[in-house]
Amino acid sequence: MTLSLISLLYKDIAELWYLLKKSTDEIMHQDIVPLCAEDIEVQLRKKFAFLSGGRGKDGCPVITFPEYSTFSEIPENDFQNVLTYLTNIPSSQDAGIGFILVIDRRQDKWSSVQASVLRIATSFPGNLQLVLVLRPTGFLHRTLFDIAFKFHRDDYKMKLPIIMLSSLAELNSYIDRTQLTEDLGGTLDYCHNRWLTHRTAIESFARMVKQTAQTLRSFGAELAETELPNDVESTSCLLTAHTENKVKMKEDLRIAVEQGHDILHSIKKPVLENPEYKMNPDQVENQVTVERLLAQLDETSTAFDDFWSKHQQKLEQCLQLRHFELDFKEVKSDLETVFERLTHFTEMGNSCSHVEHILKELTNLEDKSQDVLEKARMLISTGDQFIQNNHYAVDSIFPKCSELQQHCDMISAQTNKIRALLNHSFELHSRLEKSMRWCDEGIYLLASQLVDKCQTQDGAESALQEIEKFLDTGGENKLKELNNLYKEYEAILSEELMEHIQKVFQKQESMEEMFKKRQVSLKKLAAKQTRPVQPVAPRPEVSLKSPCPSPGLQRDSEDPSSPDNHMIQRTNFRRAKSEMNEIHQTRGGSMMDDEENLAVLRKHVINELLETERAYVEELLCVLEGYAAEMDNPLMAHLISPGLQNKKDVLFGNMEEIYHFHNRIFLRELENYIEYPELVGRCFLERMEDFQIYEKYCQNKPRSESLWRHFSDSVFFQECQRKLDHKLSLDSYLLKPVQRITKYQLLLKEMLKYSKNCEGAEDLQEALTSILGILKAVNDSMHQIAITGYDGNMNELGKLLMQGSFNVWTDHKKGHSKVKDLARFKPMQRHLFLHEKAILFCKKREENGEGYEKAPSYSYKHSLNMTSVGITENVKGDAKKFEIWYNAREEVYIIQAPTPEVKATWVNAIRKVLTSQLQACRQASQHRILEHTHSLPLPASFNTSPSRNDGRNIRKQEERNSDFVSPDGCVTSVTSKYPEKGKGWSKASQSVDASEENDGWSSAEDPFNSSDAEEEGKGEKKLIPGKYTAVANYDKGDSEDLVLKSGDLVQLIHEGEDGLWYIKNLSTSREGWVPVNSLLALLGNSKSALSLNSSESVAGSSTLSSSSSYSESCTVSSTSVSDVKG
Repeated sequence: MTLSLISLLYKDIAELWYLLKKSTDEIMHQDIVPLCAEDIEVQLRKKFAFLSGGRGKDGCPVITFPEYSTFSEIPENDFQNVLTYLTNIPSSQDAGIGFILVIDRRQDKWSSVQASVLRIATSFPGNLQLVLVLRPTGFLHRTLFDIAFKFHRDDYKMKLPIIMLSSLAELNSYIDRTQLTEDLGGTLDYCHNRWLTHRTAIESFARMVKQTAQTLRSFGAELAETELPNDVESTSCLLTAHTENKVKMKEDLRIAVEQGHDILHSIKKPVLENPEYKMNPDQVENQVTVERLLAQLDETSTAFDDFWSKHQQKLEQCLQLRHFELDFKEVKSDLETVFERLTHFTEMGNSCSHVEHILKELTNLEDKSQDVLEKARMLISTGDQFIQNNHYAVDSIFPKCSELQQHCDMISAQTNKIRALLNHSFELHSRLEKSMRWCDEGIYLLASQLVDKCQTQDGAESALQEIEKFLDTGGENKLKELNNLYKEYEAILSEELMEHIQKVFQKQESMEEMFKKRQVSLKKLAAKQTRPVQPVAPRPEVSLKSPCPSPGLQRDSEDPSSPDNHMIQRTNFRRAKSEMNEIHQTRGGSMMDDEENLAVLRKHVINELLETERAYVEELLCVLEGYAAEMDNPLMAHLISPGLQNKKDVLFGNMEEIYHFHNRIFLRELENYIEYPELVGRCFLERMEDFQIYEKYCQNKPRSESLWRHFSDSVFFQECQRKLDHKLSLDSYLLKPVQRITKYQLLLKEMLKYSKNCEGAEDLQEALTSILGILKAVNDSMHQIAITGYDGNMNELGKLLMQGSFNVWTDHKKGHSKVKDLARFKPMQRHLFLHEKAILFCKKREENGEGYEKAPSYSYKHSLNMTSVGITENVKGDAKKFEIWYNAREEVYIIQAPTPEVKATWVNAIRKVLTSQLQACRQASQHRILEHTHSLPLPASFNTSPSRNDGRNIRKQEERNSDFVSPDGCVTSVTSKYPEKGKGWSKASQSVDASEENDGWSSAEDPFNSSDAEEEGKGEKKLIPGKYTAVANYDKGDSEDLVLKSGDLVQLIHEGEDGLWYIKNLSTSREGWVPVNSLLALLGNSKSALSLNSSESVAGSSTLSSSSSYSESCTVSSTSVSDVKG
């Protein structure tokens, strides 16, 4: 069919080309005058000869030679060109008859006449019919002319048929007056200029027609010989070029036709102006010539239009074919890509949620492939339309349409097949999970049946009823016939899935076996209550005995060696043993049930962790692809507000980094623990450093929130949300990372709750602590970045340990007395930031705005270098207060925490910082300590001697109050002598501003200076139950025993025998017995609930005052060292 269409198309084009060639050939073969009027216009305008258009009696054209005084001076070449041109104007038929020459020499001489006649006769190029000469009219000249003519008559007859005429009347006898011009006495209308104009126009038109025909013929040959290109661009360029040439050709034709009509109108003008006007033969000939040329032009134009129409159709069909082939390649590639992605759907899922996730991915792929399928269907429809329109390439188009249809059908069939298999898989996993839930519910039921309640008949019967009721629900929940299940789901079974089915089936069987055992036990317990007493022959002496006889009476009344007594004792022993076995078996089963129940709960937690992790990763990807990537999409650029340009990093922070961590690393590692949920803590511990990326995200969150609030109504966000079909806006998804990092600690708490006796419990506890630490660090950093007015580099302050708001009173030794008194009563609101090297005091300022813009900022006031800080843990009158003092109490800050718990946390944190500094200084100054050892008294052993304890306490109190060097050369408070000033930190003595001194007076607050009351509480050192802080390490080397480290919080529970105390390390939750001597060394002088007590333990205060008041020389008093060492 295609070959026939192509043959027909080319046959039509060939026939049309033949017609075009024929029409142009007719024009091309027309004879055109060798000379043109335009070429000899100057000579023609001399008018020494002209063709008036008149005819003789036999139709011979008449050429007139009017009077021309300088006839003899005309150059021979000009004369010859004019005669040749004039003789070529009439038709060949008229020219063949011969010309009549009329030579007017009435005013000339004989000599001139003779020369003119001889020149004409010699040079005339055409046939001569007759030569008519009007001889001179003067008498003398006429006489001489007659004589000369008679004498030379024979010569003239031989060459020309010459007739000498004496008058115009004689001329009329040869040529009718209507064929003669007015100067020859005729009536013929002749204007030489008009004749010359017409001749020039006609000849120009003839040349234009011939040139146009030649151009059309060349263009037609070019079109006919053009080969069709093989690509869209070349075909399009060729069609454009040919169309432009065609338009140019048509324009040339239009101009030629218009010019021809103008000439024709000029020729017909006399007739149009005077209907009675009759044109001479030459005028008629001109009209006929122009009309013939116009007709040829019209015929050529028609032939060219037909030829062009077919040629254009061929090019357009070729362009359509090239576009179709290009679209076919693109659509076919897209279809193959879709099909290839479908072939990757080999997983049938390992759970209902997993199958739902795969189904969702399949649906997403199907939605995305709809555009490709729609393009394929439209291309098939286009191909069918080409075929119906008899396209010349049907044999090429039809197979491509069939191939596209086949691909579409394959994709649809594959999609339906995968969906059917996934639905089948979902059905199987639903049954498996339903069976698992049924088993879990059964295990929970067994675990919830308390053994004590089942010991009674009613309790046992009630438990049996619960079990039977539960087993009745197994018909629709439990798996049946494993082989039938395999056959039903054979299409989707894999080794892993079969193994999973077997596990579920085994768990179901195990659970049913547990129920059977429980039923047997409960039936025995229920039957035991109603079991009749075995009949025994009654004996009077036995029936009269007391239920609780004394040993002496029993020996008097019974014979233990009698056979009856032996039989009764043996029977009772067997019965008691059977009952005890039943009780132990029941309790053992209950413990097994509890462990099974905990395993189920751990499984639930790990499943929730994995499902929420997958959903979290998917949500992050959705945000990154649907919002972040679209901000770089040029097609969406016009929707982005100018203020959003280049703000992607501000809006999304490091979300992409978070996504890659969870998607590539954390989620995959979590999946490895699905069978061992109790060990999942290890996964968190291994990746704990990676979770630091959340701190960066949270620190950027205020900037992101602010940017979102300004542009939340942007058309760009609305369009992205519409494309993603999200019900919630972007800000809800930007909050996901913050929500996720807080979710982990909840899941770890749940897992730890159900894994306390498992192998990974310690890892879970450590992971939970680490996650909580990250959350605290994130929260603290959010506050730290809000500090304003600090000139130094906060990185030099060390790690941020704590932050919180407190009431603060100041009590400085230096300064105006009034300011000092006011400050002692005046509480200030301060937000404290505890770093490793300094404490920052800031004033909290609430900001106006909403959301993160309403977050407070902190104006920096002053800071304290931790190397010059000391603390007093107790302040009289308020359990929430403690003291921070600076430079040997030159500056004292009374801190009131919101709760006693907050106070304890802060005191412990400060104590750890000071202790670590003390240990660092000890290591640096160890050689100095060794040098002073020979001059120091031996450390006193720990005992309960009142005098020795009193003496040491009094000495420490005197050293505290004196602030001088002791007689033995030991420094007790070096900060008073060598105060240390930290680089970049301001002193605290200038921190109170006038506005704060005049505000917030409180009559209920009393000024406290705990150092003034530290002389109380002197006496014997005696341990009592309570909480203490260890100031030394304790480790017996056995991993099973209690281990204590310096700084740990210890609770003394009770005192035992042999000088042992039972204590609990609150930092590690370990418990154990410790000798009292070791305990005194461990606790030193710390008092119950506090390691530093201003009211009860002067030594304790002195200990940390020394450790916290180290100067750069690290000089340490012997008292402080011994106290800390314990």
